[in-house]
Amino acid sequence: MTASVIASFALLQASPTSAIPQMIFMYGAIFAIFYFVLIRPQQRQRKAHDQLVRSLKKGDEIVTAGGIVGEVLHIAAQGKDGAATMDDRITIKSGESRLIIERGRISRVGSSAPAA
Repeated sequence: MTASVIASFALLQASPTSAIPQMIFMYGAIFAIFYFVLIRPQQRQRKAHDQLVRSLKKGDEIVTAGGIVGEVLHIAAQGKDGAATMDDRITIKSGESRLIIERGRISRVGSSAPAA
């Protein structure tokens, strides 16, 4: 048994050039799996969230990253030509309080709040 292990080890050492393409293929396959399983879905989710936050309008119900739930009262665009940026100031009403938050701190957007 020991002789067969030593013989197979000697064969692996004898042809290192055949192992290089296999290693390159293996690393490429691992990178492809990580890309399609982890990176690409996360990019899609981030783009969808950015689109949802940029299309925010008055009356929408939002949840901030800190967990505050409120209704959008006013949007002050700070970008050029009125384009929505993540630095825009949003005034929300939560209970009897009015808060000013940045657009980039919104974690979820619900539908329009029901009229009271």
